[in-house]
Amino acid sequence: SEHVFIDSTHVKASANKHKFVKKVVRKETKAYQARLQDEINADREAHGKKPFPPDKFGKEEYKEIKESTTDPESGYYVKDERTKQFAYSFHAAADRNGFVLGAIVTPGNIHDSSVLEPLLEKVIEKHGKPVVVAADAGYKTPAVAQYIFENDMTPALPYTRPRTKDGYFKKHEYVYDEYYDCYLCPQGQVLKYATTTKEGYRQYFSDPVQCKDCPFLSKCTQSKEHKKLIQRHVWEFYLEEADHLRHTQENKSIYARRKEFMRKRRTFTTEFKAQMVKLYESGKSRKDIISEYDLTPSALDKWIKQIQTSGSFKEKDNRSQKKTN
Repeated sequence: SEHVFIDSTHVKASANKHKFVKKVVRKETKAYQARLQDEINADREAHGKKPFPPDKFGKEEYKEIKESTTDPESGYYVKDERTKQFAYSFHAAADRNGFVLGAIVTPGNIHDSSVLEPLLEKVIEKHGKPVVVAADAGYKTPAVAQYIFENDMTPALPYTRPRTKDGYFKKHEYVYDEYYDCYLCPQGQVLKYATTTKEGYRQYFSDPVQCKDCPFLSKCTQSKEHKKLIQRHVWEFYLEEADHLRHTQENKSIYARRKEFMRKRRTFTTEFKAQMVKLYESGKSRKDIISEYDLTPSALDKWIKQIQTSGSFKEKDNRSQKKTN
């Protein structure tokens, strides 16, 4: 397909959100981790700094999660204060006609951006490489932009609002000088490169001697040392290129088509679940279905039970729609 549209939707798991245990688990390794580590060390060496030793990256990191006692393979999803639940995420890639080219199901607490690369790999393997990949803001990260560009595809990504506190200069008001590898603040002062972190961010600091008497200091930083810090990802360039393409007429029209795919998400989720159950009932092994479509065992078991009980996912969806109407 020339254009591929990617989106995701959350589906509530059959699990009470109040029945869980807290667990400390190892953080997942990102698909791009190895090439990011190579990029970080290359960047440090280019700046005259020592590369990080392997054990700097190899150190395991942990996080605390809520694990459902009913459905431990689901993920605790927090959209806002009112929407907290155990859920699954359905990630789908479709062509311009809405035909699904590939899909992946993950626990609901897995970030969208970590799924795009393996999902696109599935699409490329089965249908060939697309020319343009359109996705929403959840997939808009430096790693995603780098992957798309470096694999000779074009991203169509949306505008995202700056996340700066009210009353402060926004990041785009600090001009990056690529030739001298520095930033210029709105008052023309230079923020010089200091280091590249193991997370992949270059750090640029202002001169506190110049900043302490600046009339715009309060709009720039809260630092007690009067020192402004700006972080720039080693793959920030790819994200900036994606933003430049956003203004082209071609990308505008392609991204507009993505809205049609979004309107079909609910239908896709229902039909996808029904298709998985039909495969199971036709004799395909549960293990093969789970492996081929990246499902969790409990998700497939839940759908089989639902369709055996009610006879149809669509009937159930229609009943829930009537309640909301």
